[in-house]
Amino acid sequence: MTFTIAGEKKEYEEGITLTELIEKEEIESPLYVTVAINDEFVDREKFDTTLIREGDAVEFLYYMGGGAGHGIYE
Repeated sequence: MTFTIAGEKKEYEEGITLTELIEKEEIESPLYVTVAINDEFVDREKFDTTLIREGDAVEFLYYMGGGAGHGIYE
């Protein structure tokens, strides 16, 4: 089965769950990743039951905190 992860075509066995995909892709900080499939966010509680399907587009997103406010106190 073929689908896209972050714009790159990937091949995996059919029936792979989102949790399994996160493990196989060795996603950094899996507890802090947000996932969108076909531009729709997936609730973390559904990672174990969400199946990736042929042609899906998967994106792994991370919250990035702001900087230290450079220049404010200078």
